[in-house]
Amino acid sequence: QGWCVNATVYCLTAPFDSLCSDRAGSISTLDSLDFARYSDDGNRETDERVAVLEFELRKAKETIQALRANLTQAAESEVPSQERKNFNSNPEIQEPIRQLEKRALNFLVNEYLLKNEYKLSSITFSDENDDQDFELWDDVGLNIPKPPDLLQLYRNCGSPLPSPRDMVDVSVEVAFEDFPGNCTPPNPSKKTDLSQQQQTEVIQELEYQISLLNNEKQSLAEQIKKLQSEIQTLRRTVCYPSQATLDQICQNAPNASCSSPHTDNSQYLDIGRVSESENGSDPPLTQKSSQSHPQSHNKLKSRPPVQFDQPNRTLSPAFQQALLSFCRMCSDSRLGAEVSRIADSEESVMLMLGRCLPHIVPNVLLAKREELIPLILCTACLHPQPKERDQLLHILFNLIKRPDDEQRQMILTGCVAFARHVGPTRVEAELLPQCWEQINHKYPERRLLVAESCGALAPYLPKEIRSSLVLSMLQQMLTEDKADMVREAVVKSLAIIMGYIDDPDKYSQGFELMLLSLGDPSERVVSAVHQVFIPAFAAWTTELGSLHTALIPALLARIEKLLTQGEHGLDEHKLHIFLSALQSLIPPLFAVVLQNAPFTSRAKLHGDIPAIEGTMHAAKTTVSPMGIASGLPQLIDIVGRINVTSTTCVHEFSRFFWRFCRTFGKIFTNTKVKPQFQEILRLSEENVDALAGNGILTKATVPIYATGVLTCYNQEEDRKLLVGFLEDVMTTLSLSHAPLDSLKASFVELGANPVYHEMLLTVLWYGVVHTSALVRCTAARMFELLVKGVNETLVAQRVVPALITLSSDPEISVRISTIPAFGTIMETVTQKELLERVKMQLASFLEDPQYQDQHSLHIEIIRTFGRVGPNAEPRFRDEFVLPHLHKLALANNSQAAENKRVDIAMQLFEAYSALSCCFISEEVMLNHFLPGLRCLHADMEHLSPEHEVILSSMIKECEIKVENRGMSDAQGSLSIASSLVGEDAKTKFLSKMGQLTTSGAMLANVFQRKK
Repeated sequence: QGWCVNATVYCLTAPFDSLCSDRAGSISTLDSLDFARYSDDGNRETDERVAVLEFELRKAKETIQALRANLTQAAESEVPSQERKNFNSNPEIQEPIRQLEKRALNFLVNEYLLKNEYKLSSITFSDENDDQDFELWDDVGLNIPKPPDLLQLYRNCGSPLPSPRDMVDVSVEVAFEDFPGNCTPPNPSKKTDLSQQQQTEVIQELEYQISLLNNEKQSLAEQIKKLQSEIQTLRRTVCYPSQATLDQICQNAPNASCSSPHTDNSQYLDIGRVSESENGSDPPLTQKSSQSHPQSHNKLKSRPPVQFDQPNRTLSPAFQQALLSFCRMCSDSRLGAEVSRIADSEESVMLMLGRCLPHIVPNVLLAKREELIPLILCTACLHPQPKERDQLLHILFNLIKRPDDEQRQMILTGCVAFARHVGPTRVEAELLPQCWEQINHKYPERRLLVAESCGALAPYLPKEIRSSLVLSMLQQMLTEDKADMVREAVVKSLAIIMGYIDDPDKYSQGFELMLLSLGDPSERVVSAVHQVFIPAFAAWTTELGSLHTALIPALLARIEKLLTQGEHGLDEHKLHIFLSALQSLIPPLFAVVLQNAPFTSRAKLHGDIPAIEGTMHAAKTTVSPMGIASGLPQLIDIVGRINVTSTTCVHEFSRFFWRFCRTFGKIFTNTKVKPQFQEILRLSEENVDALAGNGILTKATVPIYATGVLTCYNQEEDRKLLVGFLEDVMTTLSLSHAPLDSLKASFVELGANPVYHEMLLTVLWYGVVHTSALVRCTAARMFELLVKGVNETLVAQRVVPALITLSSDPEISVRISTIPAFGTIMETVTQKELLERVKMQLASFLEDPQYQDQHSLHIEIIRTFGRVGPNAEPRFRDEFVLPHLHKLALANNSQAAENKRVDIAMQLFEAYSALSCCFISEEVMLNHFLPGLRCLHADMEHLSPEHEVILSSMIKECEIKVENRGMSDAQGSLSIASSLVGEDAKTKFLSKMGQLTTSGAMLANVFQRKK
């Protein structure tokens, strides 16, 4: 009966034990074992050992719980009380999260992600916190039970939750001896014998768990000890005198009493009480406060002799010294000597810091070494010995192996403060050598620090050094350094140098540096040039009076030379460099005009805008809008000499003129810029029918004037002027039978901006309804350029109706001109209804008997098919393009006129060459593609033998394609059958690949099923 009561008590206490075991981290204890399984006939000695091990396990768990409680208390005391007061008094300032809080929140967040099926997010979150075990709450390190999950916390956020500190752990243990041997278990059917081997395994498991708990206990104890040590260090305000100091005091003043003065605003060092010896004896000296001396000018004064109280005793000095020798102090080592030798003046403090800092720096964590920067700089600034100063500055520049942005900013701030304090001579002698030593350092972060230092120290260097040594250092780094971020910093530092340089002889070097940096392959470096360097360099040239007399003319001369040398191939990259530099110089040029304007003295600024100060003191010249406008003819002449088909050149010059006109204003544009272009272009009625003397309309002047000048302002009159100009150019070029390249360039440049699509369609509609067939032809061809950039709604509403209108034009040339535009629509549009309309129109061109003998129409259709076929919809290509090419090739075999036969054959050759790269079904290949190639081959045998060889190769390749496709189909059927008898899949695939003898482009044919 007693056994049953004990068993009942055990069952009631099992939940409490399970809670404790859960918090300890899935540790199996004897509480979780079924005692009914064990026989009373087992080895009693083993049972006793199990009981002892279980007791030790519980004691270890209790010790760990106590250590966790101490760790939690120590962690909560990490934030000083004064900071907590600040956080409480100011609710806007949030107390920083502590490490234990962070781990607890991480555990709850991961638990929430798992419960709500965010498994991928949980995996990512666990990877980012690989130092934490999310399966064990005790890994958090807090001595509290696991709080409710995030959902429960959210729901109860408005109501107070019970404090976890009000909860206690309760457990009841029942030893084996409490179970009588003659008592019958409640469930005899579950009773089994426990062998000796099972008992041994249980004991080994318990011993292993105890060893784990002991290790964890030691680790936690070390953490608590470390935290307590740090707290004691912060609270300690007493300094201990060395043995030598006490001996000297007792020898010099044997009758005086020993005392220590209190500190006065940290001006004097506090000689504290002697620490108690290990046997717990009282300190031999009593303290007595003495009057401290005031300090002036923030400098340490020499202190007067300090008098100490002596006890009213008759001890001999030797005995007293012998007593003091039991104070455990050490002054034999380097550190002991420094501690015992307390500095009492500014110079001695600096000497002490100079000796100690080289030993302190290597022992500070890399992430916290920037905290030493003020100490290093102050010591280097005030230290009397040049060698020690050099060593300290060397430590400063090598303080961090690879300093990040924030650390570099801190070092630069310190260098500037050092430079302000010591003056230019010491900056040159002490700081610059440190930069020079690291100019070729292997880490780019260190070279970046050098580049930034040169710019930051520029204002504090002698002007001779600034314009010679520093400029040469930066030029070397710009030329040789491979890191983009270093060269970017070099450019910015060069800009600062340009802001302080005052040697006019350095102008040519600055100009070359500008061109060199503009040619840098890195976009971030070029961006820094336009953003920082060119404005600084332009400001200097403005002071020299050479911005408009030397800098801008030099760039224009280089552009002219480039155009002269580039007749057989223009270097567009160099042209971009020069034009971008000119574009960045427009705002400084405008500022020069304003500085010298006659209304400057009468102008009134509104708001807090600072006035533009006139800085052209070196050259007494004036710059007026008339002077700027007088240079426009040279610019327009340069524009007329560039290649109109070069989209890049047209775009660069258009951007330049757009920025120029926008900067100088609408009045200047209307009165100075537009008249200059109009005079050169000479768009008048008498020049409409004759191109003589008006060849300028075929050059790049037209698109640059249209896109760079006429688009600057978007008022109604500006839009009308642009539309009228384009209409006049289209009419003039069409009636003059002149090349349309300038008009095409205008449409391409304007068509890149959707804002101008409606306006361009208006211009083309003007051409559609024009009375001249030549103008209508031109309009039809312009639609081809516009279709690619226009949205499908405009294509359906404006483009296709216009093309349908032109396709029924009385003039056959106009109808032929619409074919390229129709082809482009088939290539770019996806609307089925629209594609069907275009397909019907093209079919009418090919099947209408009236076009049967139209050689030009056939040439245009074949050319269009070759251009759009590879990119068109596959169904359109298979059902329309290839069958009609076959018909045209077949009809060309019977063409009587040899010249027409050659023209058609050459166009067919180009079309079939382009289409051969497409995937063509076996049916279309056999019915249309191969027959068309054979017809073309028959023509080329007589017309062009060299093309005949290529066609033979193409025909052979296509035949192999068809043959391999049939073999692959047969092999596919065979592989299905062989799979039924267990052939390996890998062998099947490799055998199928071995059948291929064609190029890699035909690999996809292996998987094509026969239709």
